[in-house]
Amino acid sequence: MFKKEEYHGTPQTGDAAVTSSQDEETQSSGGSEADTTSKDMNDCIFCKIISGQIPSNKILETEDVFAFRDIAPQAPQHVLILPKKHVGRLADLRESDGELAGKLLLSAAKLAHDLGMEQDGFRVVINNGEKAGQSVFHLHVHLLSGREFGWPPG
Repeated sequence: MFKKEEYHGTPQTGDAAVTSSQDEETQSSGGSEADTTSKDMNDCIFCKIISGQIPSNKILETEDVFAFRDIAPQAPQHVLILPKKHVGRLADLRESDGELAGKLLLSAAKLAHDLGMEQDGFRVVINNGEKAGQSVFHLHVHLLSGREFGWPPG
């Protein structure tokens, strides 16, 4: 019913050869969306990308934020922007994470500008939980551009 983010198939030049399935993500997170903050970061595919254990087509790295091109793009330009700090879902953010949340959105705006997305528009998406399409339980922002997007989404 819901379209899931999937990281599989043949990587594009410079992209990570990342494979993941919803079953693997659910098992490694203890099988519960509510338990995503206690997920072992050693098993988190995005933590491995941030640490360099898995290569990626990185386009931005700051002290707190990491961004790379999605290997299974849903638009001509599809960038994933994530905090370096492991946070399972948007719902797991705390008041003390306010500055980090702001940095994620500011990074999306900067990348949209730097990548020339402003002229034709862009979409920013955050999926929260399995039923919303989240399959990698490390908070991330999708920055998409290069095609027309319908409304309502999904």
